[in-house]
Amino acid sequence: MDRIWKFNMIKRLLAYVLGLFMMTIGIGFSLKSNLGVSPVSSIPYTITLIAGIEMGKATILFHIILILMQIVILRKDFEIKNLSQLVVAVVFGYFTTFSNYLMTFLPTPENYAIRFLLLLMSIIFVAVGIFLYLPPDIVPLAGEGAMQAVSQKTGIAFPRVKVVFDTSMVLISGITCLFVLRGLGSVGAGTIISAVLVGTVLSFIMKLFREKLDKFLNDDSEVSVINEVGNAHSS
Repeated sequence: MDRIWKFNMIKRLLAYVLGLFMMTIGIGFSLKSNLGVSPVSSIPYTITLIAGIEMGKATILFHIILILMQIVILRKDFEIKNLSQLVVAVVFGYFTTFSNYLMTFLPTPENYAIRFLLLLMSIIFVAVGIFLYLPPDIVPLAGEGAMQAVSQKTGIAFPRVKVVFDTSMVLISGITCLFVLRGLGSVGAGTIISAVLVGTVLSFIMKLFREKLDKFLNDDSEVSVINEVGNAHSS
């Protein structure tokens, strides 16, 4: 049983880390499209535009703020294990830096059709990333953690909190950019399109592949083969 648990945990970690990386690739594509970043990246990118902080570091900073927000909201109900979100924030931040670096090898598109194609790639990668990252149920990103904290304290359903949270991030980013940069900065048509389509694409992917992913994460048949091989060597 211990061997089965370890084997399935390895698969969950692989899916989880791959999901995080795929999400940052999606963020990189959205930046390259120059049509507006996804809502979850709007504030980190705004920090980058205004303060000149590299986006991976800005992402880590924003996640730290979200973790502090959870502590303020939950107070004594905040669990120490939730600080592990800080580790995930650092990983996610460095993935963001690496993904943006990869995008430098692509030419900057001027054609709107190509820019919308990059935006579509961004939406697909973010949706696939969420699809892989959520089911392992390991450690939530700080944004999700903050939304869960608000939902827990207010009793408002998580989906409604997410809508308000995403909308608030876009509004804060847009207003800040308007006042400081005299332009929308991180917010654009791509931001709205991403907000609408990521959930739609995610639902489509889940219908097609959720059973296969669940089977991969929890399938014991592969473990039985490993056990048989191990028993053969020990006998």
